[in-house]
Amino acid sequence: MKHDIAIIGGGSAGYAAARTAHETGANVAVIDHGPWGGLCILRGCMPSKAILRSAEIAAHLERAAEFGLAPVEVSADLSAIIDRKARLIGEFADYRREQLHDGRFTLYEQRASFLTPQTLQVGGQVLEADRFIIATGSSIRHVSIPGLDQAGYITSDEALELREQPESMIVLGGGPIAAELAQFFQRIGTKVKLIQRSHHILSTGDEDLARPVEERFRAEGMEVYTATQLHKFTRDEDGLATAHFSHNGAEKMASGHVILQALGRRPNTEGLDLDNAGVETNHGRIVVDGAMRTNQPHIYAVGDVNGEHEIVHIAIEQGEIAAYNATHPDRPEHRFDERLNTLVVFTDPQVASVGLYEKDCQDEDRPYLVASYPFDDHGKSMTMGETLGHVKILCDPRSGEILGAHIVGPEAGELIHELVAVMYFRGTVQDLAKIPHYHPTLAEILTYPAEELAEQL
Repeated sequence: MKHDIAIIGGGSAGYAAARTAHETGANVAVIDHGPWGGLCILRGCMPSKAILRSAEIAAHLERAAEFGLAPVEVSADLSAIIDRKARLIGEFADYRREQLHDGRFTLYEQRASFLTPQTLQVGGQVLEADRFIIATGSSIRHVSIPGLDQAGYITSDEALELREQPESMIVLGGGPIAAELAQFFQRIGTKVKLIQRSHHILSTGDEDLARPVEERFRAEGMEVYTATQLHKFTRDEDGLATAHFSHNGAEKMASGHVILQALGRRPNTEGLDLDNAGVETNHGRIVVDGAMRTNQPHIYAVGDVNGEHEIVHIAIEQGEIAAYNATHPDRPEHRFDERLNTLVVFTDPQVASVGLYEKDCQDEDRPYLVASYPFDDHGKSMTMGETLGHVKILCDPRSGEILGAHIVGPEAGELIHELVAVMYFRGTVQDLAKIPHYHPTLAEILTYPAEELAEQL
C-alpha cells in the first residue's frame, strides 16, 4: 500500500499532522494501535486537571472561616473523584476516536516499524510513503535507585487511576507532574513527603518562581526536601516504604505507604526499528531541526518523541509544521519558533512562563532589564485572599521588547496569555504599560513591572 504521508501515532501531535496534511489534499495514513487519544487526553493534562479541580475546591472550602463563612469539614472520596475524571476523559477520547475514524485518513490499528527508510511493517502488510511523521509520544522513564524496584512504586499513570486513598505518600521529583500530584494528594488528606534532587522544585525555571509554591506546600502540611541525594529505598514488614537520602549535610529518612515515582518520561522509540531507517537519536530522543526534520529529509518527528518540549500545544504546533513541510517541499519551510515557549504548572499558586528566564539570559550573557511586582500589594488579589507570588517581566535594555514574562500567583495560567499576545507582536514594555486595564482585576498587575521598566528605559 502506498501513501503520500504516513503518520505513526494518533495523539495530539499525530492528529494535528494528519489533519494539516489532509487539508492539502494528501493521501494520509495514520498508524496507531490504540488506545486513541494520546498522552494529553488519556494520562496527562486533561485527567490531571480534572482531579486537581476537586482538590482546589476542597482547599477553598477549608478556608471558609477566613471569608466570614461557617467552617466546613471537607472529606474527599477519591473513587468519586476518579469517576468524574473518567467520565470527562471518556468523552474527550471518544471525540478523538471519531476524528480518526471519520474517513479522512486511512487508519491502521497496528504497530509500525521501519523496514527501510521508505517502508514500514504494519501488522501483516508493508506500507510505502513519500514522507513519514513519527509522533509516538513518551512513556514513564525507569530510574535506577537501589531498592526502589523492590520497594515498589506507582507512576503518574497509576496515580490517575488510584481509588483507595493512601494514608501517606513519598513523591520523587519536583517537576510539574510531581508538584501537581503531590499537592493534590496532600489536599485530599494524604500525608505527602516530596523529595527533589535540585535546589528547588520546578528547576527548569528561575528559583523565585518556585519558592512561593514550596511555601504553600509547606503551609498545607507537606514535607518538602530539596537539594537531596537519594541513596536507597526499603520497605518493612508492615508495608511502609522508606527513602534514605542526604539533605543539608545530614542523613535523612522519609516514610510513606506509597511511593510516587515522578522523575520524568522518555520518548517512545522502542519497536520502531529506527536503525533500519537510518534515523539519528540522542539519548533515546529523535534528533530534529527547526523544521521537525530528522537527519533523513523525508522523515519528521514531532511531540514528546523528539524530546524538545513535553507540552501539548507545542506538540500540536510541531505536527502542523511537519505536515506543512512534508506537503510543500517546493515552498519555504515552516520552522518552530522557540521565542514564545510557554509553560503553565497548575499548582496553587500556579506558575506560568513565556520566553526567556533570567538564568537563560545569564547563561547566554544576554543583557536584560527585569522588574517584578508582588500579589500581596495588589488590590484584586488581596480581596481574593490570594496574595502569594509575583509577576516578573524581562525586557531588552535598548528597545524595551519583552524577552520573557513569568507569573507565580492566582490564575497565572490565564494571565500569561496577555503577555504571550504582546510578545507575539514583539511588543515592548511601553506598549504593555499603555494598554488599558480594568480596575480592579488581576490582569492590571501586569502593568506595574511594565511601567517600572518603561521608566528605566
